[in-house]
Amino acid sequence: MHAVAAPIISIAPEAPAPSPAQSLTLQVSGLHCAACADLLRARLEALPGVQRAGVGYAAALAWVEFEPARVDLAALQATGRAAGYELVPAQPEAAAALRRREARAMLWRVFVAWFCMMQVMMLAAPTYFDSGAEVPPDLRALLHGASWVLSLPVILFAAGPFLRGAWRSLQQRRLGMDVPVALGILLTFGASTLALADPGGPLGDAMYLDSLTMFVAFLLAARWLELRARHAAAASLEALGEALPTEVRRLAPGGWETVARSALRPGDRIQVALGETVPADGVLLEAPALLDEALLSGESRPVPRQPGEAVVAGSLNLGAPLQLQVHAVGEQTRSAALGRLLQQALTERPAWAREADRWAPAFLALVLLLAAGAGLAWWWLAPSRALGVVAAVLVVTCPCALALAAPAALVASARALAAQGVWLQRLPALERLASVNHVVLDKTGTLTEPLVRAPAGTDPDHLAAAVGLAQWSRHPLAKALARLPLDCPAWRWSEVQEQPGQGLRARDPAGHWCWLGRAPDGTAALSFGREDGSLRLDFAVDEQARPAARSSLERLRALGLKLSLLSGDRPERVAALAAQLNLAQARGACSPEDKRQAVQALQAAGDCVLMVGDGLNDAPVLAQADASVALGEGAGLARQGADLTLLRNELAALPDLLLQARRTRRVMRQNLAWAAAYNLLAVPLAVTGQLPPWAAGLGMALSSLLVVGNALRLAR
Repeated sequence: MHAVAAPIISIAPEAPAPSPAQSLTLQVSGLHCAACADLLRARLEALPGVQRAGVGYAAALAWVEFEPARVDLAALQATGRAAGYELVPAQPEAAAALRRREARAMLWRVFVAWFCMMQVMMLAAPTYFDSGAEVPPDLRALLHGASWVLSLPVILFAAGPFLRGAWRSLQQRRLGMDVPVALGILLTFGASTLALADPGGPLGDAMYLDSLTMFVAFLLAARWLELRARHAAAASLEALGEALPTEVRRLAPGGWETVARSALRPGDRIQVALGETVPADGVLLEAPALLDEALLSGESRPVPRQPGEAVVAGSLNLGAPLQLQVHAVGEQTRSAALGRLLQQALTERPAWAREADRWAPAFLALVLLLAAGAGLAWWWLAPSRALGVVAAVLVVTCPCALALAAPAALVASARALAAQGVWLQRLPALERLASVNHVVLDKTGTLTEPLVRAPAGTDPDHLAAAVGLAQWSRHPLAKALARLPLDCPAWRWSEVQEQPGQGLRARDPAGHWCWLGRAPDGTAALSFGREDGSLRLDFAVDEQARPAARSSLERLRALGLKLSLLSGDRPERVAALAAQLNLAQARGACSPEDKRQAVQALQAAGDCVLMVGDGLNDAPVLAQADASVALGEGAGLARQGADLTLLRNELAALPDLLLQARRTRRVMRQNLAWAAAYNLLAVPLAVTGQLPPWAAGLGMALSSLLVVGNALRLAR
C-alpha cells in the first residue's frame, strides 16, 4: 500500500483514555423530594469504591462512578434499600417495571387517603353544624372515636412516605423537607388523640382528624401527579430503545438469515425491509433510501440518504428495502451513547441547587422555630388551638414548591429538546445558554460541508469503484465522494481495512489491492488508486456553506447575539466565507490554543460565550466556553466535551435551542416567584390562626402542582 502523509478517514469513534472506574445509570424508586435525592447521593458516595454519585429528583435517576473491584451493582442496590430506595439499571424493561411498582404503591396510598378522608368528613359533618344541643356528648364521642379509627390507615399506611422520609433525614442529622410535614401530621394526630382521651383537658375536645386526612389526601394527590410527570419523562428517554426490532436479517455465507438483534456485530451486512426500524448504526449500501429520523433527531420530514451516508439506529425505513454495513450495535450506537449522557445530565445539580443545599438546613430550622413560637403564643391565648396553628405553620412553610420550581422546568425542557434532536449532556448548561450574548462558530464542518468533484472524463466504472470504497467510511470527504451520481452500480469490496491516519485499503472484485486517502505525493487531498500503480484518480476537494447557514445566522442576529468565526483554515478562505455569510468578525489560521484564548478574551470582556464546533481540535475551546454545542456528526471527543449535541447536524436548530433556554429561565423565574409569593402570603395566615391545617395542606399541594404544571409547558 502507498504511504500517505496526512490523516483523512477514521471509521472508529474516538474513545477516552481507559479508566479503572465504571459508570452506571440507575432508575430510582421512592424519591419524594429533593432532600431524598441528597440523602441517597450521600449514602452512595459514602460507599467504599464509589468515586462520584449524582441523584436527580425530577428525573428519578442516579448516576454512579465506581470501582468494579470494590463495589458492584448488588452493593449499590443494598445501599439504596437500606436508605429506603429501590435501584435498578436504567434499562427500558427493568426501569419500566420499577416505575409500575412505584406507581401502583402510590396509587394505593392515594386511594386509602381519599377513601378514609371522605368517611372522616362524613363523621365530622354533624359536629360542624352542632349548636351544642343537636349532638349528645355520647354520640359526639362515638363519632370522634370512629374518625380516630379511620385515621389510623392514613397515619400507618398512606402517610408512610412522609414519616419515613423525615425519619431518614433525622437519622442522617439533616433537616429534610419531609420533617415539617411529618411533624405537622404527628402533632395533629397527637392533639386529636389527647382531645379524644380527655375532652376536658387543656386541649379541649377539638378534633383535627378531618384536617389531617384531608391534608394527607391532597398532598398525596399532588405527589401522584408529580410522579406521573417524572415517569413520563423517563419513558420518553426509553422510547428509542423500545422501537428497535428484536430480529434482523443478516447476510451469511449461505445467504440471508434471521438473527436476534443482540447477535449483530460491527461489519455485518443487514437488510431492513420497508416499514422496519433500523436496528444499528451503519452505512447505507448500494441504493438511496428514505428514512424517518424523527424518533432520534426530531426531524418530522423524511430524510433522503445516499449510499455511503451514515444511518442511525432508530430510523424508520420509508422507501424500498435497504442494506447496511453495521458499524455500531447495542450500547455502542450513537443514540445509546447520547442517551446515557442525557441520563447523566439529569442527575446533575445546577449551581442554584448546590447553593440551596447550604441554606436549606437554616431555612428549615427557622420554620421549626417559627412554628414553636406560634404554638407558644397560642398556648397562652387559646390552648385548644395551639397545636392546630403549629401544624398549619409546619405544613404551609414546607418548601416543596420551591424545591420543584427549577428541576421540573429543566427536566421538561430537556425532554422537549431531545424530541427536537438536541441532546443535553450537562443540565446546568440550560441556565448558561439563557445568558449567552456571543456565539462563536467553527468553519469546517460547522458552517460548511465538503464538496467533492470527479476529474473530467473519468471512466464511470472507475468512479463506481471509488464510490463503492468510500461507502465504507464516515469521514466527511468520503461521505461527499459516496454521494456522487453513478452511471453504473458501485463496486463491492472485500477485506476492507482502516489505516488510522492514512485512509482505507481494500481488495476489489478482481483481487487487486486499492487505497483511498490523501495522494501519496501529497498533490491531492483525496485520491483513489491501485497499489500496483495501474490506476489513480485525484478528486477536486472544495467546500460550500451549509444550506441553512445564512438563515440560521440571521435568526441568531435577530435574537440580539454577536457572532464570530474562528477557523484553522487559511485566512483568505475564512474571509471569503465570512463575506458570503455577512460575518464581520472572522479569523483564520487559528490553532486550538488560539481559539481557546480568543474565547477567553471575549469572556474577560464580559461576554457570555457559546461555542459551536464539530472537530477534534474544537474540544479545548468547547471546554473553555460558557456553553458549548457540537454537531452530531462531528468528532466523538468534541461531542463528549460539549454541553449539547445537535443530532440533525443542522445549524437551524441552534436559534430554537437558545429560545428554549430563555423560555426555561423565564418559567423557572415564574415558578420561584410564585412559590415565594405563596409562602409570604400563607405564613402570616397560618401564624394568626386563619389557616386551618387542611387548608394549609391544600395550599401546599396546589402550589406544587402549579409549578409542575407550569414547567410541563416547556415539554410541548
